[in-house]
Amino acid sequence: MIALGGALAYLVVSRNDQKTVAQHAPSVAQASTATIEAQPRIVFRNSSPGGLYGMVAMVSLANPAGPRAITTTSCERVYATQQHVLCLSSDRGLVATYGAHILDNEMRQTQALPFTGIPSRARFSRDGTYAATTSFTSSDSYASMTFSTRTVITPVDGQTLGSLENFTLIHDGKSIKPVDRNYWGVTFAANDDTFYATVRWSNHTWLVRGSIAQRKMVTLHEDAECPSLSPDGTHIVYKQRGNLPLGKWRLVNYDIASGKITPLAETRSVDDQVEWLDNADVMYGLPRTTSQPAITDVWSVPTTGTGQPKLLIPQASSPAVVR
Repeated sequence: MIALGGALAYLVVSRNDQKTVAQHAPSVAQASTATIEAQPRIVFRNSSPGGLYGMVAMVSLANPAGPRAITTTSCERVYATQQHVLCLSSDRGLVATYGAHILDNEMRQTQALPFTGIPSRARFSRDGTYAATTSFTSSDSYASMTFSTRTVITPVDGQTLGSLENFTLIHDGKSIKPVDRNYWGVTFAANDDTFYATVRWSNHTWLVRGSIAQRKMVTLHEDAECPSLSPDGTHIVYKQRGNLPLGKWRLVNYDIASGKITPLAETRSVDDQVEWLDNADVMYGLPRTTSQPAITDVWSVPTTGTGQPKLLIPQASSPAVVR
């Protein structure tokens, strides 16, 4: 955990935004945790204004817009499996501090993870063997040209594997070690060894495929950020900048076998690591208009490039499917 005074201004603005919209926002229907946990569900960060803003919450996978169970555990970013919850947290005191923890289903801390910087991305491997965290260690946005990140993979109940910067990076068949390299947005395959992530150096981003056992990553495709692997392991949806202005992205679907790239029907800029609902749809968080910047909604869209985005969970962010 580390103190980062530079984030104070952002947190004060965020807190003021929350107070502004709290007086006008509609209440959300609530259910008991036991009721929701008894079925397949989506775990997320609650963004309904008021005293429960930022708390871990959950809804039925069959009825995402329905009643939600809201806990008293606060996270800036959350991810979950049947057994564990991964929580990137902040303490918004005079000097902001941040941490990463693994919790059980009762929201009790079972493991503290190494963590440096402002929370950004969180993921478990498919069976919950590994946890991956990304934080900003300078700047606080992927839209900045000067940001730095730290991405760490840690076995649950084990010793950390350390930063991805310590893994070997292979590009065009050669081992390279750019001094300005940054990694973020880990997504795991089902075999508990293969993972995908983003690497950036010299103002270019690349999709990489990594091996935990070999401590190695290989670049696959340029202009890819925040990848998310489909449940069947055949496609990756990620953010692509293309010819868009700095700080703007388009979600695309990458066919691993053919290399074909399909833009999704979501034309708004999405700065998030998407979560797959199933093998045909993804979901992601989007902030509301400038009049309600503290509220984020979760939307879904087909990965085929057809259809239209749909509001899935109002007043929510950082979703994870738990079956």
